Amino acid sequence: MDTFITGKIDVKHVSIYYGKFRAVKDVTISIPDHKITALIGPSGCGKSTLLRSLNRMNDLIPSSHIEGSITFHGMDIYERSVDPVEVRRHIGMVFQKPNPFPRSIYENVAWGARINGFQQRLGHPSLDEWVEICLIKAALWDEVKDKLRSSGLSLSGGQQQRLCIARAIATRPEVILMDEPASALDPIATLRIEELMRELAAEFTIVVVTHNMQQAARVSDYTAFLTMDHDRSGILVEHGNTPQIFTNPVDSRTEGYITGRFG
Repeated sequence: MDTFITGKIDVKHVSIYYGKFRAVKDVTISIPDHKITALIGPSGCGKSTLLRSLNRMNDLIPSSHIEGSITFHGMDIYERSVDPVEVRRHIGMVFQKPNPFPRSIYENVAWGARINGFQQRLGHPSLDEWVEICLIKAALWDEVKDKLRSSGLSLSGGQQQRLCIARAIATRPEVILMDEPASALDPIATLRIEELMRELAAEFTIVVVTHNMQQAARVSDYTAFLTMDHDRSGILVEHGNTPQIFTNPVDSRTEGYITGRFG
């Protein structure tokens, strides 16, 4: 996978199962490069399941299996020859609740670099410099530069989430998946995460799950609306650029959800 160049993710006719239950049904969607794509929809419609499938996190659930294909730069990431750990180095993830390691702020970020085989090379940043670069990219450096040896757990919730983003960046991914990254944060910290997402989109492709309609409208370039079918499988109803989805949706179910008539 080291030969990959910047590109996008293509999801084609994907269904995802937990045992016999089909959580996601026949989803086809393209994730544009260097854009933010928001996944919205009511609870239980498979948004997070679909998100986790994009870097094979569902592999960690023994009962799960997938049908269809998910390609990254044209390579099916579910081919037997593909190492899921390598997939996750290229497609990182930030979870709903901040989960820094019980280590120093420095070590939280350095760990991300080390698992990606960081080696000091002539003309490249040292580990110290790379940690600083990642914390700057995560808009956290100015707040922690004088306490890098303090525990990551000593930070506020919003700072912890930005530390987790810095840790994800440290593996040099091309794509960052975010599963409701601000849902556990106060409004000020939420706004900072949203601003950071827009800044990161210049360098990374971002896919975010959110229940917050205003957040999706503010931060995303594209929005995909999912809901549940009659058998409670998650289905993709509509996908398009965010202004169109929010002001002129094609499907009445999308309009009903966005306007609060259901969900």
